[in-house]
Amino acid sequence: MPLSEPIPDALSLDLLKSVAGLGSITEAAIAHRISQPAASMRLKELERTLGLTLIDRSSGRAQLTANGLAVVEWAEVVLVAIANLQIGSTALRKGKTSHLAVGASMTVAEYLVPKWLVALHDHDPALTVAITMGNSSEVIRLLANGSVNLAFVEGIDYPKDLQCQIVYHDRLVVVVAPNHPWAKQNRIVSIDQLAKTPLVLRETGSGTREVLEESLKPHGALVTPIAELSSTTAIKSAIEGRLGPAVISWLAVHDDIERGKMVEVQIEGLSLSREIRAIWRNESDLDEPTLKFLKIAKESKSAL
Repeated sequence: MPLSEPIPDALSLDLLKSVAGLGSITEAAIAHRISQPAASMRLKELERTLGLTLIDRSSGRAQLTANGLAVVEWAEVVLVAIANLQIGSTALRKGKTSHLAVGASMTVAEYLVPKWLVALHDHDPALTVAITMGNSSEVIRLLANGSVNLAFVEGIDYPKDLQCQIVYHDRLVVVVAPNHPWAKQNRIVSIDQLAKTPLVLRETGSGTREVLEESLKPHGALVTPIAELSSTTAIKSAIEGRLGPAVISWLAVHDDIERGKMVEVQIEGLSLSREIRAIWRNESDLDEPTLKFLKIAKESKSAL
């Protein structure tokens, strides 16, 4: 179906994503190397284009509205597709033929893959890599239908006919805004208290959600979502907006915890460590570029 105008500007969507992650239009403007007035104008134009209020500016900080959180979630997929389009176009323009198709779950794609790509580029500057991201279930489907040669997932469950290798050890953390009551009660809560509290969670099918639910099963506890978001950026914005406690990868929030923007809460008697795996169909999929990328991933430093 043909696109209909008006079409939102991709650079403005990318700017909105940065506002969600940084909680500040000024900081987002600095990250994008534009002035604060230019950033504000671009964001207001995006709101006019979509006919939605995306940012609540009344609190002195730029907090995304519910509509803004939804737009950031959808924009994540669009921005990755545009990045892959740019990579592919550059490869065609320069006559490059060496290509690697990789699938990665959200946390891996956002916080690990960029570092791995830098190391891979140092090894083979002529190689182009297309990254497709989704939740763990979606990435496994991409691998199964041959859309990618190699995939990285965070979940526990994966088809046992696939080849697998652990490449990274991560952990999930429960985080709250600094003014949340949990931040002031010795930062320790019980499993029962966690289960009874509505949480900001990843969607069903994500590795993060699967690990949390499986960790709670032996204790007879179930999670209660107040919101289910497929974007790490949207979850972080929801935490800062005091929607509720969230369970998220340490990779995504350790800087925010160190800066005091979020507070990590310990759950008494609950371990939320997890393994990030590389998976592939068979050995014939592991050509030289794929093997090199896999080696780089295995040599990365873990969060534990």
